[in-house]
Amino acid sequence: MTGPDRWLVVTVRVADPELLPLAADVLGPHGGGAVLEAEGGVVAYVVPPADADAFADALRAELADELPDSAAPEVSWRWQENEDWALKWKQGLGPRQVTERLVVKPTWTEWEARPGQIVIDIDPQMAFGTGEHATTRGCLRLLDDALRPGDRVVDIGSGSAILAIAAARLGAGEVIAVEYDPDANINARENLEMNGGESIRIIEAMADPVLLQELGQFDLILANILSGVIRPLLPAFRAALGGSADGRLIVSGILRTESPDVIRDAVAAGFRVERIDAEEEWWSALLLTVA
Repeated sequence: MTGPDRWLVVTVRVADPELLPLAADVLGPHGGGAVLEAEGGVVAYVVPPADADAFADALRAELADELPDSAAPEVSWRWQENEDWALKWKQGLGPRQVTERLVVKPTWTEWEARPGQIVIDIDPQMAFGTGEHATTRGCLRLLDDALRPGDRVVDIGSGSAILAIAAARLGAGEVIAVEYDPDANINARENLEMNGGESIRIIEAMADPVLLQELGQFDLILANILSGVIRPLLPAFRAALGGSADGRLIVSGILRTESPDVIRDAVAAGFRVERIDAEEEWWSALLLTVA
């Protein structure tokens, strides 16, 4: 089966980079499930509609319905000849060595792993989390240092399940991935199959204090989500880590400008900042519980 003679390449940019995952959720179904972070926004290749301008107008309306007013979404489009489609889509996507131990790569690339290296195969899909975003890399770097063999881990807003997979491959005893988006979970299950993630359990639900209480105690919590979601959940995260001074929480998806508010709320909830990982405008942190 051949594709169309040309593709409509649609780019969505938002004023607040933190809202890019939500923009990707809206754009993804129009692009057959594949969304890339590129060109300062999120990009999808769309089968040519009858009227490109009308399609763009309809997409703007859909984004306006799903995103807060502060997002100020911008939609642009261009044509891409079919013969260049595969090359353009994959251009710039290659293996990334995130730490000495962790390598993330698309399935169409090769990596000759050294002894002890962990290679995770993740292809760009609707779910965020491919190693191409600074927040994912920040989480992986912090996770590599923070995880201890046998840990019970929960990944909140797991998306592609890349962090859950990394935790399992690094030696976690049990990993639970919590994600409310069914499309993201389709991608996550594909990634689990590619990476031997049989020990990871996906729960399709919105993470809230009730769910966290039901899931029991954890040694390590991963939360690469919006800071506006993280901050109200900090007391529930603290409770889920128990009463010891050994609980660990990795937070990401946070703009540098938002980090003071996150730190303030984390300290109030019973955490202290152990380590910070900052890249570009993004901020991630390893937080430890205070007994």
